[in-house]
Amino acid sequence: MTDAALPALTAAAPDAMESPARRALRRLFKRKGAVVGLGVIAVFILLAIFAPVIVPYDPIATNWALVRKPATLAHWFGTDDLGRDVLARVVYGSRASLAAGAISVSIALAIGVPLGLLAGYRGGFVDSLISRLTDAMLACPFLILAIALAAFLGPSLGNAMIAIGVSATPIFIRLTRGQTLSVKVEDYVEAARAIGNPPWRIALFHILPNILPALLVQATLSIAAAIIAEAALSFLGLGQQPPAPSWGSMLNSAQRFLTNAPWMAIWPGMAIFLVVLSFNLVGDGLRDALDPRQR
Repeated sequence: MTDAALPALTAAAPDAMESPARRALRRLFKRKGAVVGLGVIAVFILLAIFAPVIVPYDPIATNWALVRKPATLAHWFGTDDLGRDVLARVVYGSRASLAAGAISVSIALAIGVPLGLLAGYRGGFVDSLISRLTDAMLACPFLILAIALAAFLGPSLGNAMIAIGVSATPIFIRLTRGQTLSVKVEDYVEAARAIGNPPWRIALFHILPNILPALLVQATLSIAAAIIAEAALSFLGLGQQPPAPSWGSMLNSAQRFLTNAPWMAIWPGMAIFLVVLSFNLVGDGLRDALDPRQR
């Protein structure tokens, strides 16, 4: 063995002994974009949790003496058309957007992963039936389907979450099915089948853990899409109902005053932009960190 090979072996040894989770985290935190995205997401989560402590104003309290006032020391983001503090509404509105993103994607995962796992592992008629239903749902654009479902269920934040979750389900069905088809022919799955493991055990304990990285990346990216969808539904009056704050409904109110009070649209729009960008950065970082081909 040459002396030049010794440093490479020395550097590779700790990496080989590291657990996959620790290795993925180390790779993730080496990506500056993902770290910045995680920081921004953490800030918004803290704002949503501690909103009553952070902002001194009631987000739905009106004050006709402060209608459409620009930023001051008392109201950092100005006030809206009803004299409500924009900062308070942006901070409280983060609750609706983050909850919609997390709960909608949870619904999509809860429905899509079992169906995709079943279709990919069983095959045959079950696979054909689930795949054709998935193709039919994918034929309709995601946002159009979400709007149609939300209009059918009725305008409310809870119904909007259900509509977004159901609309995002086909993505997870197709992803899970494809990953299952790829993993179920691996040697370790064949070995588990050879020693007599039942199909449900093979699917849950041998296939599912090995497709989780791809699902985690897709879930992160889908949260960003769900936040945009919730804002769109609230903008159309199908999501969070006034006077409860929501970034989408704030943009709807602000469209009539873009010339006289542009801050009413700037701050909720900036909040949507930052959160969605952050989730996309984290998703890209996770994709790189969980890729087994990365050194």
